[in-house]
Amino acid sequence: MNFVFRRDELLIEEASSVLPDMALCERIGLRAEILQPIWALPESPHRTVHVEPGVDAPQGYAFRKLRSLFGVLDDERMALAGRAYQIAEWARTHRFCGVCGTPAQRVPTEFCLRCPSCGFSAYPRISPAMMVLIRKGDSILLARHTTTATARYTALAGFVEPGESIEQTIHREVYEEVGLKVGNLQYFGSQSWPFPHSLMVAFTADYVSGDIRVQEDEIADARWFGPGDPMPEIAARISIAGSLIRANLPMGWSAP
Repeated sequence: MNFVFRRDELLIEEASSVLPDMALCERIGLRAEILQPIWALPESPHRTVHVEPGVDAPQGYAFRKLRSLFGVLDDERMALAGRAYQIAEWARTHRFCGVCGTPAQRVPTEFCLRCPSCGFSAYPRISPAMMVLIRKGDSILLARHTTTATARYTALAGFVEPGESIEQTIHREVYEEVGLKVGNLQYFGSQSWPFPHSLMVAFTADYVSGDIRVQEDEIADARWFGPGDPMPEIAARISIAGSLIRANLPMGWSAP
């Protein structure tokens, strides 16, 4: 399979969602040697590449936002597409050494772009982020973020800062975003989230103290939801946020 990206859009056949074969790639000027293998072995059958923003899709094909392909591509192809996007983005943004500007060279045995002049090595970037669902008795805290276009409510989340553990990030982000203190952190699960290069690590936590005070540049609304409250639109099941919330729904709630 060949994963051809135009920014955060993936090239697929419009009628069948099939990915382009090598013949089509060559027809649009993508030679085999410029495609990156998405596994460390050079003979990997799955390859990826970024094209320039002005490139148009060939007839019968379309560039589709990667997020929009959840539920269109099966789980295996979606996971591969996420990996391919991160590899392609790494290759696109590290063509030159970040120290001296020399063109970087791919190390064939690992995911590394190394400078032949000063030896600086660049690896694919992974940004760890925490997610936490806070419980208070029979209620859960859900928030709507200012940066999302939808009205969906979800769990709190934030990126790990230098020098922090995941647990420290949870305490800091919860206090910054909603002004609460929490305890009894329990690991729930993790998910690679290639938008563009995150690893989401999800927890539950128990409310300890404080009143909700939202960080207005981050949170549009945050409130406790419990039995008898109307259920808001929540994160889709395909995301770990959706799984986390559905595993802790208040009594009487159900969600597909």
